Amino acid sequence: MPSNTVRLAKNTLMLYFRQIIIMLVSLYTVRVVLETLGAEDYGIYHAVAGIVTMFGFLSNSMASASQRYFSFEIGRGGIDQLQKVFSLSIFIYILISILVIILAETVGLWFVDNKIAIPTERKGTALWVYHFSIISFLFTLFSSPYMAMIIAHEDMNIYAYVSIIEVMIRLGVVFILKFILLDKLQLYGILMCIATIIITIVYFVICTVKYSSCRYKYYWDNKLFKEIASYSAWNLFGASAGIFKNQITNILLIQFFNPIVVAAKTIATQVDNAVMSFSQNFNNALRPQLIKNYAGGEKESMLLLMFRGCKGTFLLMYLFALPLILEMHTVLGLWLKYPPEYTVLFTRLMLIDILITSISYPLMAVAQATGKIKLYQSVVGGILLLNVPVSLVFLLLGAPPYSVLIVAIILSFTACISRLLILKLLIDYSIVQFIMKVVIPVLLISAISSILPIILNYYLIQDIFRLIIVTIVSIIMVLICSYYIGINKEERLKLKKIIRCTLLLKGKKINYEKCNISSMYN
Repeated sequence: MPSNTVRLAKNTLMLYFRQIIIMLVSLYTVRVVLETLGAEDYGIYHAVAGIVTMFGFLSNSMASASQRYFSFEIGRGGIDQLQKVFSLSIFIYILISILVIILAETVGLWFVDNKIAIPTERKGTALWVYHFSIISFLFTLFSSPYMAMIIAHEDMNIYAYVSIIEVMIRLGVVFILKFILLDKLQLYGILMCIATIIITIVYFVICTVKYSSCRYKYYWDNKLFKEIASYSAWNLFGASAGIFKNQITNILLIQFFNPIVVAAKTIATQVDNAVMSFSQNFNNALRPQLIKNYAGGEKESMLLLMFRGCKGTFLLMYLFALPLILEMHTVLGLWLKYPPEYTVLFTRLMLIDILITSISYPLMAVAQATGKIKLYQSVVGGILLLNVPVSLVFLLLGAPPYSVLIVAIILSFTACISRLLILKLLIDYSIVQFIMKVVIPVLLISAISSILPIILNYYLIQDIFRLIIVTIVSIIMVLICSYYIGINKEERLKLKKIIRCTLLLKGKKINYEKCNISSMYN
């Protein structure tokens, strides 16, 4: 059988294929939606829908919690227990959905109607969009446990195919939006809601057919419920910090400036999410193995995978971030023709922010694997929550819009250091070893690989030719530096052996024992 690392590579490649399709379609749809709605309506949509999106931390954190318990039980081989955990999770999701409806239709509705600076003539449409966003969120919430089960089983091909179906449906929404003569903002909210409902049904059907553990049966275990609820609650707190960091700053920007500034930040977020998803795909493939290693008591394998994962996650992000940071003016000009003011600066700053955060994605996965996340989430989440009050102070003092992102960068760096220290308490690993094996190589690769692209960016005339040259040189330099600095001599020999073996056995049934692939990662 192929080793876990081979499975990791296959899953990563499948997720990369998924992400390339999603990114290309998403970039096109953002451009068309921006042109169709206009910058003001586009900003209004994301400001209003952002209120509901804030509740998205419930969905994301519950999905993460579900995946942790699903992967843990799979790692222990507890299939019967897996179904019990799934059934109990569904009950928790029902409770959360009730809570969301109450909060969204009371506090959230009041906030949209009274506190968001929306032009009077668009207020009714904005409320219409808000209600459909709530429905969309509820269906997204209920798709989470099924998505988590797919990832826990490491069936990334299913996850990839469903994601591609989803993005194609959203592409269809764009074409309908362009040609139907109705209020575009209102129509967009309705169509996005329908798209979400369809995808939820697809996840439900696939999982109930493929996994027997996904068939709900009433089950109650008070101890297990408290354990999952406690874990989920602290996970919710940590996830809420990230949501508040992004969505509340959008609300602050629309309060202090105008919808155009929010549109600029939203576009920057779209670009950053596209780049971030490449490293997150790797992390999605990595996380189940980290959790299963921990559940199986394989600490050394887990630490080795964690160190390599931290380094690999950052470098996969940097591979795309470097040319984008340098050539953002040209990229946005080609993509959107006339991007809103601040879009270029917002995007560059947000790329720096997610680069800092990306190095600690595997650390988050290991912390979640332990199940002891109270200290981790309270400290790290507390640091990230400071984004809101600190940004508010700067804006009250008259700081420019981009100040909220500078605050975010500083706090992300602080949170990264905190993760290292807290994880030391949870699993007792060497921080010095982490610095030597991850931090120093990453810093050296980032510095050396950027020299030539920066020189080319400075001396060549800004046009599409420079964009192509800088992009190609950036990618080549990052790959070369990663090969010679990011991995040691032994790992390079193993990598060559993998490539040679793959080429020799291409098109044939792979004899893993003959290639000795498993031993390459010991």
